Amino acid sequence: MRLNPFGGTRRTQHADAVVTGAGSGIGRAFAIELGRRGGRVICSDIDAGRARETVELVTATGGKAFDTGCDVSSLEQVTALADTAEQWFGKTADIVVNNAGIGRGGALIGDTPLPEWHQVLDINLWGVIHGCHVFAPRLRAAGHGSIVNTASAAAFGSAPRMAAYNVSKAGVLALSETLAAELAGTGVTVTALCPTGVKTNILEGVSLGDPGIEKWGERLIRWTGRPPAGIARATLDAVDRGQLYVVPQLEAKLIWQSKRLLPEPYTRAAGLLERLVR
Repeated sequence: MRLNPFGGTRRTQHADAVVTGAGSGIGRAFAIELGRRGGRVICSDIDAGRARETVELVTATGGKAFDTGCDVSSLEQVTALADTAEQWFGKTADIVVNNAGIGRGGALIGDTPLPEWHQVLDINLWGVIHGCHVFAPRLRAAGHGSIVNTASAAAFGSAPRMAAYNVSKAGVLALSETLAAELAGTGVTVTALCPTGVKTNILEGVSLGDPGIEKWGERLIRWTGRPPAGIARATLDAVDRGQLYVVPQLEAKLIWQSKRLLPEPYTRAAGLLERLVR
């Protein structure tokens, strides 16, 4: 690790890292960028084939990587992932990126099927809980390291017809803030990533239940979505600075500030806008 201009070390330089959901999107971008920074990366994904493709991309840029399958909704599999990392690295990982997640939405509360609630929370929230539960004690014992949790602007944006996704990401944000408080002074930092549109495949094969909403979502990603590589770079730079919140896009910052300064007017406006879009 190298010194940075803010004091301390550049945590992301030559770091041994674990990335969940590394088979595509932001997770793949994190893995590639960490490899570019000279690190060794364990690329885990529920789709082992996609994880293997990411390893090939990491090694093509000169990095070192290892692929493994992992369903983050399973505590046993996340524990096995941490054990595999220690065996491959010969020590505890320096950086853990809890990134695996799925996108769902389109129905009102009460109409959203309960199995969908369970699926979204099992992966998006419990997956991150499992990652923090398993890795945080190991990093605390090592006395250094960083945990990056991929949340979303949905954590505070609370858009209608996205309840399960919003709740899962709000939970990730609250978990990250609590963990950061608990790890203060231990040498371990926590960073919560809260983007809006990112050009990934998170909605691949997903129906939002309303053609109008689906078309609007596609346009929004096309107009405002940022490539995942830039999001990953900005987040890792924030990790080097010891930054808790990463809100990378202008619209995400506007939502963040509006919700904090004018919470009730913001909520009413969000509801009215959703009706206009439909």
